[in-house]
Amino acid sequence: MIIQEAVKVLEIEGKSILNLTKKINHDFEKMVNLICSSTGKVIISGIGKSGLIGRKIVATLTSTGTSAIFLHPVEAMHGDLGMVSNNDVFIGISNSGETQELNILLPSIKEIGCKMIAFTGNINSSMADYCSIIIDTGVKEEACPLGLAPTSSTTAQLAMGDALAVVLIKKKDFQKKDFQKSHPGGALGQRLSCKVSEIMLKNYSLIPSVLSGTLMTEAITQMDKFKLGIILVLEKKSKLIGVITDGDIRHFIAEKIFNFNEITAEKIMTKNPHTIYAKSFLYDALNIMEKHQITVLPVIDKNNILQGILHLHDILGKGAFKFNA
Repeated sequence: MIIQEAVKVLEIEGKSILNLTKKINHDFEKMVNLICSSTGKVIISGIGKSGLIGRKIVATLTSTGTSAIFLHPVEAMHGDLGMVSNNDVFIGISNSGETQELNILLPSIKEIGCKMIAFTGNINSSMADYCSIIIDTGVKEEACPLGLAPTSSTTAQLAMGDALAVVLIKKKDFQKKDFQKSHPGGALGQRLSCKVSEIMLKNYSLIPSVLSGTLMTEAITQMDKFKLGIILVLEKKSKLIGVITDGDIRHFIAEKIFNFNEITAEKIMTKNPHTIYAKSFLYDALNIMEKHQITVLPVIDKNNILQGILHLHDILGKGAFKFNA
């Protein structure tokens, strides 16, 4: 009984993957060419089980030569949207194509100007309508006997992501030596044992910041200039007293507070933000970012004097990411 049920699950999921071969069309080719020609990164978003699949696809892409990040749909609407630029390629993953948390994000992504791709089992869905490229990952049935738990559908999504990553390897002529340079078990593992001071950005002119007393209109202008979704609020030019994120601004707008030309940065800022010391290890910084779902950490000393700033891309991008890039 047990063995037969297990075999049945594997057979259903195996057929689901094989059926994808009939769904590969010119849209898949367009997706590969689009990613290869893009000067930005691949941004993958999804929620629930699809979100977990998205994170795995990101991990595969980044370790095989394609710059990629995962964007949580809810966190995106509370500040993380600042990491998205118009030269990026966005891939949304949803079997139904009607995932509310993801679909709420899509108009903002489209307004930024990203090329949009859908991994979905419903090519006539709301998500598909937003996207110019649709990759059909639909399955005939879930392996779950109740038809409730995503099983075959998530397996199909994962397999399609692997197909994308492998085709990109060949298209980009990614070699074994390149994999060794970027594989998380090697270079990244060593990198995480480095100190924050070794890779943090120290140049004040490249750090998004304003002085206390600055009107919010100017603070927003500075935030838009650096496009990191955050700005630091300083006192006496170097003492960190708070931060303002895109999410903070949206919160005040939701509260119908619009007089940004009258209120100062410290009225909106978050006091006592998450920070890190320059002598800390990068794995400590990564743990803080993971725990609190943030992508930027101000680097301070014991007196809260700003020493620099650290972005998630500085850790994962092996130093290639720069704020003025």
